[in-house]
Amino acid sequence: MSAKDFIQNAIDTHDVVLFLKGTPQFPQCGFSGQVVQILDYLGAPYGSVNVLQSDELRQGIKDFSNWPTIPQLYVKGEFVGGCDIVREMFQAGELQTLLTEAGVPLKQSA
Repeated sequence: MSAKDFIQNAIDTHDVVLFLKGTPQFPQCGFSGQVVQILDYLGAPYGSVNVLQSDELRQGIKDFSNWPTIPQLYVKGEFVGGCDIVREMFQAGELQTLLTEAGVPLKQSA
């Protein structure tokens, strides 16, 4: 399976998927950690892909989204953005709205 196919499969398999450096339990960079904290705070169920598994995957997600940085968040197959965008959307209440409108159950409303 190519990196592109792997990425597409992850996006198709999960309503919410986070491509990050490391894992949600042990993020390997602060930006990945911030997005994990936001998703965990909201209680949004999400899949995760550790892009440090391979160089092909790490470069592949950047090419796939045409976005230069990691982490990258996808909701219902749509690219949302990286850490700064996710944080700004969260602070403005837009991330919660996006997730709710996408039918993603949240544990708490912030």
